[in-house]
Amino acid sequence: MDDLVFSLNATMPVFLLMVFGMILRRLRVIDDVFASCMNAFVFHVALPVLLFGDISSIDFGTGWDGRFVAACFAITLASIAIVWMLSFAIRKKGLRGEFIQSAYRSSAALLGVALMQNMYGSSEMAALMIVGAVPLYNIVAVVALTAMKPEGKQDDARTLVKRSLRGIVANPIIAGIAAGFVFALSGLPMPPIAQSLIGSIGGLATPLGLIAMGAMFDLRRAAGQIGPAAAASLIKLVGLAALFLPVAVACGFRGEELATIAVMLGSPTTVSCFVMARSFGHEGVLSSTATMLTTLGSAFTLTGILFILRTLAIV
Repeated sequence: MDDLVFSLNATMPVFLLMVFGMILRRLRVIDDVFASCMNAFVFHVALPVLLFGDISSIDFGTGWDGRFVAACFAITLASIAIVWMLSFAIRKKGLRGEFIQSAYRSSAALLGVALMQNMYGSSEMAALMIVGAVPLYNIVAVVALTAMKPEGKQDDARTLVKRSLRGIVANPIIAGIAAGFVFALSGLPMPPIAQSLIGSIGGLATPLGLIAMGAMFDLRRAAGQIGPAAAASLIKLVGLAALFLPVAVACGFRGEELATIAVMLGSPTTVSCFVMARSFGHEGVLSSTATMLTTLGSAFTLTGILFILRTLAIV
């Protein structure tokens, strides 16, 4: 019972914020425009600032765990390869890009920080996981969405490469991570005023992002593309975790490291999938449906995963 309570205390506050967003939407305190603006603010400002703050504070002499970062990168790369191969089972090529990113791309940056803070009072491992996984998340998403456009919207090879590179360079999350790396490696001290400002802006990422995610949850959209979306959701919530968590355990990861990998694998599909899908010329129906299904389902699956790991006394 104590293990179940621990797991629920780690996950439920996060998902209750999503429910709060849904309630605010029902009460018409938040509408589509406001939710979209909140999501855009989190994606373009708050989350990059949060990631910059987390990574810039890493002491590469004592706080850097290269083995853990490499493991997150390798697991993410293997997950992408598996999902990419599975995408060829979808007949419509225009849906494959959305399927790929929906099946592997977690809300790990947002939920990882929130869950690790709830569980351990620290987000250091979450920051290292972000370094290993999130740049790859975004780079592959740009490539997949650019390469697998709906019929009639395909680019030639040269345009494809240029658009992919432009999307990678312009991604604000990647920019925040890169800036954090540069500052951390510089060894310069963070001025107290800047540290306070970064903390205040970055602190908005988790609550606003979760509330916006809940407010954008619309069951009426879930009817479209339910088959591929359900398959992507099952892979995202259960398949990848079932495949790679035993590997992580066999590699010797325990405690906060293993819990962070579990969150990376079992977190719901990020809302950014829908935003990016639309910006790259896709309908976004599959992305939004997968986001809704995984957001709802992860309250149970992620809690269950953490409960099992906690019962086995390895987190």
